[in-house]
Amino acid sequence: MFDENILSKIKEEALESHVPILQDESLDLILMVLSLKKPNKILEIGTAVGYSAINFSRYLEGENAKIKTIEIKENMANIARENIASMGLEEKIELIHADATKYLETLDEENTYDVVFIDAAKGQYLVFLKEAIRLIKNGGVIIADNVLFKGRVLSDYNEHKHRTATNRLREYLRIIEEDKRLKSTLVKIGDGVAISIVKK
Repeated sequence: MFDENILSKIKEEALESHVPILQDESLDLILMVLSLKKPNKILEIGTAVGYSAINFSRYLEGENAKIKTIEIKENMANIARENIASMGLEEKIELIHADATKYLETLDEENTYDVVFIDAAKGQYLVFLKEAIRLIKNGGVIIADNVLFKGRVLSDYNEHKHRTATNRLREYLRIIEEDKRLKSTLVKIGDGVAISIVKK
């Protein structure tokens, strides 16, 4: 049984600790996509405390339905494991503690996932996109959060501190617009959500 009280506590603790989790309006949009897609397998890049994966698990359908989620930070992975266990979702959510930029290329799971959700290091979104296209099924959906990077991406932002990440996110948006395998839209809610349907 999905326990909303435990989930609320996970959200509350994340916000108190300033852990970046999905904003409510972005989460609502993504859950709507999942409810339409009815995914059997989801790949998540960037677990944080497990809040999004736990929410997504409600929309898994079919036999052996599963989420694989990857987290680079050990402390976050440990918290996420505890949160997933507290919800009784260890069988549905597989957590991998690894650097996704290296781990993804080792995955021999071409055309396996119905949905790929990207919410990790902004400067690596191009790497994640390339692997997402390889790993996702034809007709699958790639969802990327924070693509506007607090307004920097669509402004004339060029300061040194976030220049590389900002430029790579601009490139991400350009690629998903121009790549013939992708039918994409940018939804300007939260910190920007990009949704791409893959037609290989």
